[in-house]
Amino acid sequence: MAHTKREIERKYEAGDGGLPDLTGAAGIATVRDEGISDLDATYYDTVDHRLAEASITLRCRTGGSDAGWHLKFPVAPGVRDEIRAPLSEGVPADLAALVRSRVRGAELVPLVRLRSRREVCHLLDADGELLAEASVDAVHAERLTGEGGRAEWSEIEIELAEGGDPAFLDRVEKRLRKAGVRPSASASKLARALEETTPAAEPAPEEKQGRRPDGPPATAGDHVLAYLRAQRDAVVAFDPAVRRDLPDAVHDLRVATRRLRGVLRSGAKVLDRTVTDPLRAELKWLAGELGADRDREVLTERLTAAVADLPDGLVVGPVGTRLDTWDRSARAGSRHRVLAALDSDRYLALLDSLDALFADPPLRPAAAGKPGKVLTKAVRKDFKKLSALVGQALDLPPGRERDLALHAARKKAKRTRYAAEAAAPVVGKRAEDLARALKSLQSLLGDHQDSVMTRAALRDLAGQAHAAGESTFTYGLLYGREERRAERAEEALPELWTSIVRATAL
Repeated sequence: MAHTKREIERKYEAGDGGLPDLTGAAGIATVRDEGISDLDATYYDTVDHRLAEASITLRCRTGGSDAGWHLKFPVAPGVRDEIRAPLSEGVPADLAALVRSRVRGAELVPLVRLRSRREVCHLLDADGELLAEASVDAVHAERLTGEGGRAEWSEIEIELAEGGDPAFLDRVEKRLRKAGVRPSASASKLARALEETTPAAEPAPEEKQGRRPDGPPATAGDHVLAYLRAQRDAVVAFDPAVRRDLPDAVHDLRVATRRLRGVLRSGAKVLDRTVTDPLRAELKWLAGELGADRDREVLTERLTAAVADLPDGLVVGPVGTRLDTWDRSARAGSRHRVLAALDSDRYLALLDSLDALFADPPLRPAAAGKPGKVLTKAVRKDFKKLSALVGQALDLPPGRERDLALHAARKKAKRTRYAAEAAAPVVGKRAEDLARALKSLQSLLGDHQDSVMTRAALRDLAGQAHAAGESTFTYGLLYGREERRAERAEEALPELWTSIVRATAL
């Protein structure tokens, strides 16, 4: 079973002097020799380096204290999450799944072999507690593809102990610099190996997955495509976070999916809808699959907070236990649904279709226009449709029909906000102000919709409690409170909407 370790480290050029004496620096009382290890690591990637280009490394290593498979994702400069799995014949399935959004159908092949002789020492404080591990690596790199280039170098690594203060590394670096040691120019051993073992005549890997061109967008088409690429990149990047069940990952992936869909729709004057409409349909499908898990998460948080807010005397029966059981049951189903979607051929086909869009954009004549002018018109059109939906909802009496109309207005407010955010870099403050105002509207209407969904969940929970012979008093009390929250949102809507209309200057 794979497990994760947060790795915070810095790399330096070793030069001829090895590791300088660090005793007395940054609270280091003792530098303890831990001996020498021989490490042998084979790095895997696609032939066009899709993982390396994303600063992701996948290796199988023997030797040392952590032999096995290691998959590393960048978190911040000098910070990576290392996901480990035991040694096996091929790439472990759980690690392969985490890079599926980048690899797609391509094969993961041995790319580089690194053999290192590592001299290790531990940096200890006055109490003998580990502050960091320092090592000097003599590295021999061998390219396993193409003409098989080779390279050798030595480097120093300082890896912070688990739970350590990253500021410790700053203080150590200060001592190293005084000793003439300089940071490595490469972010990782693999990056350096690829650079130094590439034959001079070998061309750079072909551009894959629709990467953005250099330079600022000059036309409306350039701008829309740049925005869409950024959201596509977000989908690809959040995919492994969802698989790892990291906090907010499903929400972040869903938002990127919705932004793609929304701007494909608002950019209908820029991109041919005969090409983009099928993409929008597939993005709607993906957002729906992700939504089950996210909606369950929101409902659980809302219900848990509502129960916690009640005085003890108003919580009658095993309400907390039933809520936990309900959440676990719903979560098991929704989690399975999300992972099934990400593992499906349909999802990979969607990613490939997005890449094809960037490789051969279906530009319409308006795509050649000035970004500010074209995108302002698109946002105005969306805002006009939103205005009609809000007006329809306000004309309806309270009840199911109004709930549905407000939900439709909420979805349109979200899409219009995304369009305004996409336009903001070229339209400026007017679009930024509109996006902020629509975020407030989206929040209000979102709270209303959450109340609708929470009341449905409370009816379900009350039914289960009744069938089990438990009191339904608390569920009824919470239902009434949710009704009042929805009423307050509806009462606040006319004033908020009037303020938004008055402030809109697009």
